[in-house]
Amino acid sequence: MAATLTFLGGAGTVTGSKYLIETGGARVMIDCGLFQGYKQLRLRNWSGPPVDPASLDAIILTHAHIDHSGYLPVMVREGFKGPAYCTEGTQDLCDILLPDSGYLHEREADYLNRHKLSRHDPALPLYTQKQAERATKQLKPIEFDTPFEAAPGITVCFRRAGHILGAAIVEVDAGGRRIVFSGDLGRPDNPTMLDPAQIKRADYLVVESTYGDRRHDRADAEDALADVITRTARRGGTVIIPSFAVGRAQTLLFHIHRLKSDGRIPKDIPVFLDSPMAIDATELFERHVGEHKLSRAECTAAFGTATYVHEAEDSKALDNGAMTKIIISASGMATGGRVVHHLKHYVGDARNTILFAGFQAGGTRGAAMVRGASEIKIHGAWHTVRAEVANLHMLSAHADAGEIMDWLGHFDAPPRMTFITHGEPDASDALRLRIQDELDWDCLVPEHQSKAQLT
Repeated sequence: MAATLTFLGGAGTVTGSKYLIETGGARVMIDCGLFQGYKQLRLRNWSGPPVDPASLDAIILTHAHIDHSGYLPVMVREGFKGPAYCTEGTQDLCDILLPDSGYLHEREADYLNRHKLSRHDPALPLYTQKQAERATKQLKPIEFDTPFEAAPGITVCFRRAGHILGAAIVEVDAGGRRIVFSGDLGRPDNPTMLDPAQIKRADYLVVESTYGDRRHDRADAEDALADVITRTARRGGTVIIPSFAVGRAQTLLFHIHRLKSDGRIPKDIPVFLDSPMAIDATELFERHVGEHKLSRAECTAAFGTATYVHEAEDSKALDNGAMTKIIISASGMATGGRVVHHLKHYVGDARNTILFAGFQAGGTRGAAMVRGASEIKIHGAWHTVRAEVANLHMLSAHADAGEIMDWLGHFDAPPRMTFITHGEPDASDALRLRIQDELDWDCLVPEHQSKAQLT
């Protein structure tokens, strides 16, 4: 019995991951992510579900990042009633991330309405915090390496991806074929996360290509971080780190703690973790010892290096005074959250540094700043960029092109077809060429909404 695979997101872009598998009347969606970045992509979030939510037997989440899970509240609101299978770590993170996402949608709509900055009257949230909380009730955790029936004739198994807490490679057996979804692949030898599992067999493979056209800087992450912090401190400036709340914030705290302990940055420079979501994720990290490389004692020491900022008024107070400090705040691409308010305050002063720590999707403030934009637009107004802007690519939680190729090298035989997704067009095509040239595999970069017959 043949299966069909439809690419409903994550094709031609690094966001909005959604894949539909159909076989024998069963329908399962792999990932349920929000589109982010360019406006033409974000508008897809508002055009309605790409399939009838009520027709789905199940949704499978590779991990909790919003570009993989953030559309679930819309699907539930519009009629999806089945289970959303994921790992326990992903469930725990989604319990944090999805309501926070709904809250941010509500807050942004409220801000636009109060300041009359939207062309829509009124501006509405994509979904609310309550709708997101309702969606989390349909999450059903499954242990790693434990096959389960997601729908009649469709069996699924989660393998470790190493990207963030709970992240999974998804093996799907459907229609007599095995389809493997890499999800977001982590990096080998990551200081905090476990290595990705080695996969031996797939009839069809869907592999990410976020960094498919480049290699991460091999410079030592702590050397680079120490350089940025010390030179900013000498100027009397502040380091603002827009950070992904899950994974990246915890890795940054780990490195900063080590730098302070070794005396490589001033021991008295205050560090603030200014993101309720990152704080919750950090505490969750401590509860999942064994799911990552840090011991409980290492978690306590590393995460204790920062002052946690819970309240909005305390966050605003960080922008008062000229004290040198480090502020780690979401979001990682500077698209929303508290970090945007810090950018408004600090980006115009050459003493300060805006330090990014990973991939910046096209169309985001982060991407514009890393490319050297002289101005950025925040809340309808333009702000001159005088602060130093840097990006520590080596801190990325995504495998680079070489690391993806190494992971592919563990397959016992070539898949019938390898679909290259979750990347900007240049990155996906570069990885396609490399896989074809070095492994002699059949590859395809699918287009948005294209369909493949898995015979």
